[in-house]
Amino acid sequence: MVAGRRELLGFASAGLLAYAVDLALFTCLRGPAGLDPLTAKALSFVAGCSVAYAGNALGTYRHLHRPRGLRPCAVFFAVNAAGAAVQLLCLAVSHYGLGLTSQRADTVSGAGVGMALGTILRFWGTRTLVFRPGDAPEGRTRSWNGTSGGRVGSWTG
Repeated sequence: MVAGRRELLGFASAGLLAYAVDLALFTCLRGPAGLDPLTAKALSFVAGCSVAYAGNALGTYRHLHRPRGLRPCAVFFAVNAAGAAVQLLCLAVSHYGLGLTSQRADTVSGAGVGMALGTILRFWGTRTLVFRPGDAPEGRTRSWNGTSGGRVGSWTG
């Protein structure tokens, strides 16, 4: 099924804000704060994921009932870590596997192809594993398209 326009726009908006926070914090931690690149990136990644989770929970998927506790947040972080791993894998395959070592090739594979594939994984994981349409409270729409939320023939059903 194709996601609704509102859902896609909400997910993209939360993601863009999270990306801005990640980039700004990484730049500050790497520059003025003087942290090493891996520590700076780890901290900025956690901050960006937190912003994305809040944006999706309070915006994009606010109409769904969210389970309490740390589980949905932990799953969200795991989905985002998997998306980041996809980006790194695309970069590694291009740079080391295919021998495309220019800065342009690295940018296209990591920030272009990798970001696109990682975003698709993040979108699927967020809507399937974290904010499931079947989790809506009684009396409210249980799916983005107004149906019961079940997916016939799907293991996520």
